[in-house]
Amino acid sequence: MKTSATRNKKKADATSGINRNRSPFSILNVRLFIAFRVFFNARFYYPVFTILFLDFGLSLEQFALLNAAWAAAIVLLEVPSGALADTFGRRNLLVVTGVLMVVEIALLCFVPLGKADLLFTVFLVNRVLSGAAEAAASGADEAIAYDTLKLQGDAGDWPRVLEKQMRMQSIAYIGAMSLGAAVYDPALMQRVADILGIDVQLTQATTLRFPLYITLVFALMTLITTLRMQEPDSPETEGGSVDASSKSILQAFKLTLQAGLWILKTPLAFVIIFAGLMFDNCIRMVITLCSQYYRLISLPEASFGLIGSGLAILGLVIPKLARKLADRRSAVFNLWVMSALTIFGLFGMTLFIPILGLLPLALLTVVMYMSRFFESHYLNRITASHQRATVLSFKGLSFNLAYGLIGVLYSVLLAFLRPRVAATIPGQSSLELENAVFVGSMGWFPWYFAVTMVILLLVARWQLRDTNAHRRPG
Repeated sequence: MKTSATRNKKKADATSGINRNRSPFSILNVRLFIAFRVFFNARFYYPVFTILFLDFGLSLEQFALLNAAWAAAIVLLEVPSGALADTFGRRNLLVVTGVLMVVEIALLCFVPLGKADLLFTVFLVNRVLSGAAEAAASGADEAIAYDTLKLQGDAGDWPRVLEKQMRMQSIAYIGAMSLGAAVYDPALMQRVADILGIDVQLTQATTLRFPLYITLVFALMTLITTLRMQEPDSPETEGGSVDASSKSILQAFKLTLQAGLWILKTPLAFVIIFAGLMFDNCIRMVITLCSQYYRLISLPEASFGLIGSGLAILGLVIPKLARKLADRRSAVFNLWVMSALTIFGLFGMTLFIPILGLLPLALLTVVMYMSRFFESHYLNRITASHQRATVLSFKGLSFNLAYGLIGVLYSVLLAFLRPRVAATIPGQSSLELENAVFVGSMGWFPWYFAVTMVILLLVARWQLRDTNAHRRPG
């Protein structure tokens, strides 16, 4: 017998014209969510990120300080931004994200060269705005898309949306990596200009802004995309914990506290975030160091951008595999698959096999794609609409805190290894010493991951002792 709630829901759907069998991609907010992820994350300066800063005239020390400021901005604003999204509206916060992106890229497009103090100040503002944009976008974009899908379609289609979004984002990333590196090269751009018959002399001082100009166009597209989004009218938020008449900063922080307590009191949510954190911080640290790894496995620097594009191709196929695993296998099974791939990848990288050493790095890239898919799939399924953005922001905050912590631990490890390596092989040049220390440091990552996974298993066993939801597929 059908319940009264079911009959009322169907009646409401019929009245509002909602078709639960419609394609999720026919829903405007879902399409705009995918477009937002593509435009926001296609940063054409990524393949030349470090040398871009240096060619502007900044030092390595300033580069390190600027990245620290970027990370600090994300950590400080991550959770409050999610709470503000749940309080003031996800669409409004995403519009702020678009504005921040336009401003941060425009600063670099038009800042004059040759003035060291001004350059550092402008880049500092850029990094803070960039971190604020990352924090503002985190959680709000997923929340608005998921809630709209839940209202106007079938929430069970979310894995399909994630698969499509990750594939489209990977295609855009491949294009950004390839085109960004190409337009940065003054010699290549000069040849293109000569072929087209354009009478211009291009130098590095000119072409270093080309990736930024293209990114600025994508920033404007990001802003336009957010302006077209529509705030879903969720029944869970109407008359519930988010009261439009009492929206305030105090309400935002109240939401933050409520979401934090909910995570601590919801074993499955806590374990999902904790598991994702364990994979993310270790693998992301290794991937951050991959340019040095490429050099030591005999790959030319000119190939780095192409390698990044090649690894991004995995994003076209892994989401589909992850969706099948999520539908047919339990979360426990998927956890063991990711753990095995991570161990093989980390140990494989310690061998530093010339050229073929890309294979273990590819395994770690696969795990990163799978981890992002599973985190979103499992966490959105158990999170209420009124605090979805806040919970997702908590996830982002914990991931960035863990990444910062492993960065500090890695610095301590290098300081520990350097005198020992120098004493073992005296008479090395500074470059040879740095390479030897790096090789030695990579051997610690598999053991670090193994220890953290043991901790995860113990915590998960204790937290999930009264449920078997994580053992059921789908």
